[in-house]
Amino acid sequence: MARYTGSACKVCRREAAKLFFKGERCYTDKCSFERRSYPPGQHGQGRGKVSEYAMQLREKQKVKRMYGLMEGQFKSIFNKADRAKGVTGENLMSLLERRFDNVVFRLGLANSRAESRMLVTQGHFTINGKKVDIPSYVMKEGDVIEVAESSKKVAKFPDSIKSSERRGVPEWLSMEAANLKGKLMRLPIRDDITMPVQEQLIVELYSK
Repeated sequence: MARYTGSACKVCRREAAKLFFKGERCYTDKCSFERRSYPPGQHGQGRGKVSEYAMQLREKQKVKRMYGLMEGQFKSIFNKADRAKGVTGENLMSLLERRFDNVVFRLGLANSRAESRMLVTQGHFTINGKKVDIPSYVMKEGDVIEVAESSKKVAKFPDSIKSSERRGVPEWLSMEAANLKGKLMRLPIRDDITMPVQEQLIVELYSK
């Protein structure tokens, strides 16, 4: 299945949650979700009660789209979370948060996950001094991200950091804005993830 290329704002409305696809715009009154939080389409405001399966499916779709993943990628991460020790849902969220492209976004080096994925694939970052251009790379405790020396003159990074001050840097990460360098201080736990996600619904869906 091809990657979705339609309106990002319609996705937020469909999933009934602000997914912050458009960076700074999502924090302003120009955000379409703030103006029209109901699902798009002719019958968007008149949809009635949904089934248990529909709720589980929508939650999976919401999280999958939030992190910009294809179905196969998401299922692969879920299977890895299911095999790991601990609570499957919490493992899933930890793995998603530790994806390289998401960490770049969380550090404020990009205004959205889509932008961070593009910057990663273009080779603008190093991990522990080595260039890594794989967005799906799962970072480990102690890993250090830094903007590559050849990319530090790109004006985008200081601007992105400044515009991201509103959302802040999670406690499990540290950021040296002046050096364009960040570190994964510890593995994220469920309490670190403040997004409106009910991961247990996803576990129930895949357990059918």
